[in-house]
Amino acid sequence: MFHFDNSYAQLPDRFHAAVYPEPVDAPVLLQFNESLAKELGMDVDVSDPGRLAAVFAGNVVPAGAMPLAMAYAGHQFGNFVPQLGDGRAILLGEVVDSAGIRRDIQLKGAGPTPYSRRGDGRAALGPVLREYLVSEAMAALGIPATRALAAVATGEAVQREQLMPGAVFVRVAASHVRVGTFQFFAARGDTDGVRVLADYVIDRHYPELKAQANPYLALLQTVALRQADLIARWMGVGFIHGVMNTDNMTISGQTIDFGPCAFLDEYDPAKVFSSIDQNGRYAYGNQPGIGQWNMARLAECLLPLLDDDEEKAVEAANGVLKAFGERFQAQWLEVFRRKMGLTAEEAGDLDLLQGLLGAMAQAQADFTLAFRLLCHAADGKDTAFLALFPEPETVKAWLIRWRERLAREPAAEPRTAAMQAVNPAVIPRNHRIEEAIAAALQGDLSLFKTLLQALEKPFEELPEFASYVLPPQVEERVARTFCGT
Repeated sequence: MFHFDNSYAQLPDRFHAAVYPEPVDAPVLLQFNESLAKELGMDVDVSDPGRLAAVFAGNVVPAGAMPLAMAYAGHQFGNFVPQLGDGRAILLGEVVDSAGIRRDIQLKGAGPTPYSRRGDGRAALGPVLREYLVSEAMAALGIPATRALAAVATGEAVQREQLMPGAVFVRVAASHVRVGTFQFFAARGDTDGVRVLADYVIDRHYPELKAQANPYLALLQTVALRQADLIARWMGVGFIHGVMNTDNMTISGQTIDFGPCAFLDEYDPAKVFSSIDQNGRYAYGNQPGIGQWNMARLAECLLPLLDDDEEKAVEAANGVLKAFGERFQAQWLEVFRRKMGLTAEEAGDLDLLQGLLGAMAQAQADFTLAFRLLCHAADGKDTAFLALFPEPETVKAWLIRWRERLAREPAAEPRTAAMQAVNPAVIPRNHRIEEAIAAALQGDLSLFKTLLQALEKPFEELPEFASYVLPPQVEERVARTFCGT
């Protein structure tokens, strides 16, 4: 089935713990990503869903797998926990896909591990379906993210606030090495472990850095810039991660762990959905600052490798953190410049953008819909856009400024089409996800499957998915999302 080529399992024993999935009673395949399986070079017999369910639930460990749980630490809401690790996830192994890229195959919810901390190691159906939907939506939106290969019902219940149907999520990632993985070794004064991990990451993800004068500084720089780009891109679609802990920030630059994440409805930079983020640490507008903070934690781990002179090492690390801020600001403005239909750069673009966002915040205008309707306003059809603002006169002055700015743009492809290519019509709106999960808990997967189809082509307005473009009614708004652990 899988053509495994495992590398992480070859690292020293302190990097991981060998552990096999715990079999479940009655696995049933709920969803299988055939196109992703093809990318991974899998040999799959889709006519035998029972066999697929047994493998993806962990009842059958495929040949060549080397199951393990990874060790890592992490700052959770700013508080350092020296040992976390995969408490309910088991890395089956790695494959090299059709593009020559090494990717992890991980079972999430496959049973307890040595890092479970008295947890049951299981996952509930709702969070599994949420992660499936959001990870595939992010990929379709062009944002680097872990992917969903399969979702399997276990036939067993898990105890959370109440008994819930159990499930296993099969996740595919460029790797599961996190900032928290480096913290695990740094917290123990294990500089050799930090070095071994850094060398592994460079070999696996950034082999071109081996030619640099200081590969470890180059690694820090590369990871920081990737994270700056990633956060700018996800903010461009109104995404709020919800738990930007250091153990949820990958070294590869992929978005990972879609727990209490959510997408903005009405625009509000202080918006928080996560029920566990009670102080708004990871609010929408705080995400770039948190990304930089997390990079500072990675820099602390790498200091002994950056320079033998601690003062010089700190100076080099601070330079990277400064570059993160500059890169994020530039990338964020570029993302939103394109959302406004601008390709050239002008000094007043930031002020123009802030004018729009300010008007949207005041009017509580829907983030996704406002930018989508702005595409039509580029052709002079601004009625629908103006209707988002209770007092449209407040934004008419902005439209005049915007059109004056558009007039200075070089001739290019049709502007509306270019804007629609970066302003999605369909996102995994919170109320739609909750609606799909609620139906699935009652045994009806049809809403989940339809939503998944709607998310496959987010930049198109297809008649069959017209209702998925609409924001929620006031009574449909989801105020809180939950981690699911």
